[in-house]
Amino acid sequence: MDETEQPQALQFFKALADESRLKMAGLLASREFSVEELATALSLKPPTVSHHLGILRRANLVRMRPDGTTRYYRLDLDTLRRMHHGVRPENIATRNTGAADATWDEKVRGEFFEGLRLKKIPASRKKRDVILNWLAGQFEIGMRYPEKTVNEIIKRHHEDTATLRRELVGGGWMERQSGVYWRTNAMHAPTDAPPPAHAPGEPAVAWRIANRASADVS
Repeated sequence: MDETEQPQALQFFKALADESRLKMAGLLASREFSVEELATALSLKPPTVSHHLGILRRANLVRMRPDGTTRYYRLDLDTLRRMHHGVRPENIATRNTGAADATWDEKVRGEFFEGLRLKKIPASRKKRDVILNWLAGQFEIGMRYPEKTVNEIIKRHHEDTATLRRELVGGGWMERQSGVYWRTNAMHAPTDAPPPAHAPGEPAVAWRIANRASADVS
């Protein structure tokens, strides 16, 4: 990604940094919603929903379609496709971040690991991602693993296989379909590996947003 695209990437991340907007994006990835429908689904006031939609629209994440006096909104999948392929940590990181990230990762692993055993799952999202990133490295790219084998590998490092398995899939380190798991090609970011199920042509990142948001509001 060149320097001219970085402001757009920054706006994209800022738009999804808010919990309400992230849930909203998840709902809008599944179908069209009016302001009133979103307000009901998210237990927010319509003016608050309109405010969040304005931020999402300025980031080109949402499209609006008028129908009489009602306006309907939906996630802009074209923007998600561009971000999915172009905005990855390895593409926008500066030259000097590599060593700092490696030092941080080592510090976190030293804090939470005793040998190869994970003492506890970090409560911090940032620290947990470091642990999950390392754990994903215990699986080979190109291999297909039944759930039993995934649990056996995780259990070598921590007893809570269900939580760690779910985090690996939810965070994009692994994919799952019909009880079979495989590691994705990139670390710390979703990849082009197909998700278990999403509409034809819909980017995997959109499926993940919708899946997480539906879990949050259910």
